[in-house]
Amino acid sequence: MHAIVVKSWLKGPGDMEVTDIPVPVAKDGELLVKVDSAGVNFFDVLMIAGKYQIKPKFPFTLGAEFSGTVVKASPSDTRFAVGDRVFGSNVTGAYAEYIAVPSIQCFPIPSALSFEQAAGIYITYPTSYAGLVLRAKVQQDDWVLVHAAAGGVGIAAVQIAKALGARVIAATGSKDKFDICRQQGADHCINYHDSDWAEQVLKLTGGKGADVVYDPVGKVEESLKCVAWNGRIVVVGFAAGAIEKVATNRILLKNIAVTGVYWGAYALNEPERIPEVWDALFKLAEDGLIRPVVFQPIFHGLDQVKDALKAIAQRETYGKAVVKLSDRSKL
Repeated sequence: MHAIVVKSWLKGPGDMEVTDIPVPVAKDGELLVKVDSAGVNFFDVLMIAGKYQIKPKFPFTLGAEFSGTVVKASPSDTRFAVGDRVFGSNVTGAYAEYIAVPSIQCFPIPSALSFEQAAGIYITYPTSYAGLVLRAKVQQDDWVLVHAAAGGVGIAAVQIAKALGARVIAATGSKDKFDICRQQGADHCINYHDSDWAEQVLKLTGGKGADVVYDPVGKVEESLKCVAWNGRIVVVGFAAGAIEKVATNRILLKNIAVTGVYWGAYALNEPERIPEVWDALFKLAEDGLIRPVVFQPIFHGLDQVKDALKAIAQRETYGKAVVKLSDRSKL
């Protein structure tokens, strides 16, 4: 089968190559899935350069999110059968025509979602739900400031915050992305490259500031200028490329809480919260309150993974970038 295999740390996505490797063998408790679509993540760029917190042993197949069809089911897990449409995630293995993955890391694709939509929900939506609900405890009528609001976790956060009854300020790095944010329900849009963006937040909130700041970029320090008394700042990631140093006196003076969310660690530390989060998300999807947004055009074939990663790194995408795999391998 064809796959993107990393054999040593790379300078960037342009150095990746598509390689022929054997189809993986599913062990007991695993599904063998024919990958239809793979979700593209910014951390893929970090992982191939050895800059991500997870450093797989060489060689490894890149890619963490996928959707596809079960071609071999697990005898020990009767939830799935051959032919089922599923989506899931694994630390590695998604940029390949087949993936062997523990069945507990997979879910049936809701009937209303396409393969492309399902390929990008495993990380973004539970991350945003956990950040806003479990960590920030968003309440109705809260002002929620979402940075990188047109990105994967950003759009998920906008949709979830609106479903919770919050008022949402979408912050993006370009006015070109305002429309996509408004389409997802954002009440207001700002450009965080404007020198006065924090003042804009204060003006929009009547001087109060944001009750919750959802930050996948690395704008905690600047956001302290426009967070409300008793506000909550959720650290989601560092897309800006640097880990911030924060003036903790401002945290004290405004009586705020700065909290992190690392959805990938819940399986180890709080596994009991995982079904709670997914049940809530599936209910929101069933009620039509959340719906994955797939960047257009969709990238086709493993050869275009490098193009998708470059587009994400250069902040040219919105929603979730997805690679649709070509149908080359047969079992």
